[in-house]
Amino acid sequence: MLAKVLLILLGTSIILPSRSEGPHVESESAPSARDDVYGPQPQAPEEKLLSEETKSTMRLGNLPAATHILNSILNNYDHKLRPGIGERPTVVTVELSVNTLGPISIMDMEYTIDITFCQTWYDERLRYNGSFESFVLNGNMVSQLWIPDTVFRNSKRTQEHVITMPNQMVRIHKDGKVLYTIRMTIDAGCLLYMLKFPMDSHSCPLSFSSFSYPESEMIYKWENFKLEIDERNTWKLFQFDFTGVTNTTETMSTPAGDFTVMTLYFNVSRRFGFVAFQNYVPSSVTTVLSWVSFWIKRDSAPARTSLGITSVLTMTTLGTFSRKNFPRVSYITALDFYIAICFVFCFCALMEFAVLNFLTYNRTNPRASPKLRHPQIRARSCTPPRAHVHQHPEAFVCQIEDSEESDEEEGPSCPAQQSLSLDTTQRPGGCCKWCKKYFCMVPSCEGSIWQKGHLFIHIYRLDNYSRVIFPVTFFFFNVLYWLVCLNL
Repeated sequence: MLAKVLLILLGTSIILPSRSEGPHVESESAPSARDDVYGPQPQAPEEKLLSEETKSTMRLGNLPAATHILNSILNNYDHKLRPGIGERPTVVTVELSVNTLGPISIMDMEYTIDITFCQTWYDERLRYNGSFESFVLNGNMVSQLWIPDTVFRNSKRTQEHVITMPNQMVRIHKDGKVLYTIRMTIDAGCLLYMLKFPMDSHSCPLSFSSFSYPESEMIYKWENFKLEIDERNTWKLFQFDFTGVTNTTETMSTPAGDFTVMTLYFNVSRRFGFVAFQNYVPSSVTTVLSWVSFWIKRDSAPARTSLGITSVLTMTTLGTFSRKNFPRVSYITALDFYIAICFVFCFCALMEFAVLNFLTYNRTNPRASPKLRHPQIRARSCTPPRAHVHQHPEAFVCQIEDSEESDEEEGPSCPAQQSLSLDTTQRPGGCCKWCKKYFCMVPSCEGSIWQKGHLFIHIYRLDNYSRVIFPVTFFFFNVLYWLVCLNL
């Protein structure tokens, strides 16, 4: 009995201290002690659990509503049929933005363009009632909606961007308005008319229309057409400058029906500097260098011949090089015409020496070049003993003497003697009759031509004439060429 009493007293002593310590622990964790700490206040476990349940309930409240609306409008939706079928044509509003334009391939006559293509139409089957103004769906949902079958008619290759997801977007408004946006890169054909190359300008089209719906079922129209293109998205044009954009809308008749075709024209003009330094400058310099042979003595046949042949071959190489990266068109361009004229100048400079050499050295007595001495026309006599004048009832005849002096020291040439008989045999190396009317062929010249005031050319001064005729002719050709090309 005593043992039981002691056990009861011992248990009572153990329980009483533990109850007295309880209020002390609560006092340490009292709100007054937490107010001194800066920062977010810890929430009670019950309050935290309540807030999470409330937020989850709110999220679950919007998500089921959106899912319910989307499922309700797509439940009985047939994406194979266009809106308003059998009642009215579907009007598709088009808007386009250019990400990058270029480059333009001259050889393939095509250009590359990266665009974001936007199409808008109304579909009454997609109307809904709810608090959501619109739904934004990614590219995976596009296959479940009716989409216009727009095709780019002059495209050669079309790439749709799929990294990291297909670059497509559909936005459905509560009134049934649908916005479909897609990003794509198109290689489109561009017919380049190169007649004025390299001063040419081009308009590269981008045409699109419906592939299967004629004008009676689908109509395209622009949405406040305004296309902004600047240096930020035209840096790939390289040799061209962007000058503007225009648009047209037309109806194209085909065996399948009349289709509405919309076309954008990107206008570009070629930058002239690159072609000028690559073709015009070398051609002009080579032509001028071919004239150096006019200042080389005619006795230096190897030097003049090698210079002339080198100039002709250089012009041939430049003409071939200018066509290397050029389409094989069937007409001549402005650059081809310029190079061809330069080639003619170089070839004529070479032929000038050939004619001069032939007429000078192809004679029976090539020991020295005959020299002409101009007589005193008023006195009707030549100074003896260099020349003797004979009076003839039909012609004024002057005898010619050969001289070893330089051409630079000879005076004005006199009219040469005329043959007294038409049957007189010409010297070897003489020219035909029509040449003798204008060229002084020493020692047989027609004095009567000089007396009649016709043009008289001394063949031994052909280099002197060429030094003036070639540069002046080439200068006037350049003036006329650039006036015509720049004002066309």
